[in-house]
Order: sequence, then structure tokens, then C-alpha cells
Amino acid sequence: MSLTAILTGLNWMAIVDIVIVSVIFYQLFLMIEGTRAVQLIKGIFVLLLVSMLSRQLELETLTWLLDKLWTMMLVALPVVFQPELRRALEQIGRGRLLSLRSLRESDKKTHDLINELLRCIKVLSRSRIGALVALEQSTGIQEYADTGVKIDGIVSSEFLVNLFIPKSPLHDGAVIIRGDRVAAAGCFLPLTQNPNLDKNLGTRHRAAIGLSEVCDALVLVVSEETGVISSVQEGKLQRFHDEKSLTDLLHRVLLPPNPSGKSLFRNVNKTRR
Repeated sequence: MSLTAILTGLNWMAIVDIVIVSVIFYQLFLMIEGTRAVQLIKGIFVLLLVSMLSRQLELETLTWLLDKLWTMMLVALPVVFQPELRRALEQIGRGRLLSLRSLRESDKKTHDLINELLRCIKVLSRSRIGALVALEQSTGIQEYADTGVKIDGIVSSEFLVNLFIPKSPLHDGAVIIRGDRVAAAGCFLPLTQNPNLDKNLGTRHRAAIGLSEVCDALVLVVSEETGVISSVQEGKLQRFHDEKSLTDLLHRVLLPPNPSGKSLFRNVNKTRR
């Protein structure tokens, strides 16, 4: 059948059907983009390719083994992709999977978040109060938020400073910010196992690096001993931030330039909760 015949046979219902399926696949792609699920999907495609080749080449033993493997994977896949499936169902339940956010309102909230963070970090640095703040990006870090105390409060500099005041109940752990809200405080983060780090780095810095090694979160650290402001992302530690460099960093990470058309749908992973 020629392409012309296929296009001629399309009616408006078929076009609507194609658009809906395309949007769903696009949303699914955005949901797993930047997560460890991408590598798992690549592995599944490799196994699928090997399975097809083994059938074509009539490799009976290999085909039998792969058939058994696929049977096991039907049970294992829902477990492996449990975080992504749960996130998708939550978005559907909230009616946000295909909703269009107001970009202007979203940008205003992000600017407010940046301003509150800057005010908070300046106070903590000047007072030499240790702090550890993780800003969740596209990779969910709910498993680490669950180790602390759930808050779900609006981000404000006064609120954050009070969380880190010495001898307060939650001052030792990390604060996790999701969207424009404090998701949890007093959270435990994984420590990095990198043996080449400066021996003078304390637990806060090692926890910040450890979290950044397993996700794309931006982590801010204030040293209790020196008041030095540091940031960590993708395992890379940047120390001795001043107000300008920290402002530039937050704008670059939280307000990246949006490719045309992409920002209208990209709310699966950065939904304000």
C-alpha cells in the first residue's frame, strides 16, 4: 500500500487517535527522561533484538531461555518500574497528565523560590549555621524524603532558617524541596563512596555528593565551621559561592531555556505538589 493511499484513507478520527497516542508516548518519555528507568528500557530493547535474531536464526536453546526470561520479566517489570508507574498514576489521579500549566505563573513561583533560597542561604552562611538543601529535579527522590518528616510547606527563608537552627529537632538532616514546597526535613541522604574526596569535607558535603551521584537533584550545602556555600550536581562539587554565582546557578538550573513546544507538556516530573 502506498503512502498516498494511506494518507487518503485517514479520516479525522484516525488523526485524533494518532495525536492522542503520540501525546501519551511523549508524556511517558518525559516521565522517565533522566531516570534510571531509561537504562532499563534500553536493556529490554537489547533483549528484544536478541530474541528476534535467535528466532530468525533458529537457535532453539537460546530462544527457549529468552522465552522463559520474558515470562519472568512480565512479573518483574511492574516491580522494577514501580516508582515511575506510581508517579504516572498519581498524575492521572490529579488530572495533571495532559494539563497545560500557565508558564507565567510557573516562572513567577520559581523566581519566588530562588529569592527565598538566596535570603535563607545568606542568613545561614553569615551565622555559620550548617545546612543541607536538596532541590528535586526530574528524578524523583521520594525514597529519601520518606526517611525524614513530611512537611509539605511553602518555601520561605524564615521557615528554612528555623529548620536548621542548632538543637532544633530537624536541624541535622537534609531538607528536600519539590517544586515550590518543602516536601520533608530531617532526611537522611546516601553518603558518597568516592575515596578521592578532600578529607576535610564533612558529612553534609559527602551526603550532598552521594545524593547527586544517584539522581539529578541540585544540592546546596552551608558549612557549619566556615559558613562556605557549596553546590553539588551530578557528583560535581562547587565551593565558595558568592551571592552572584549562587544566583546564576539557581537561575540556570531552575529556569532553563525551554525549547519550542516542550514546556507546554513538561509537567510530569516537575508538578508543583
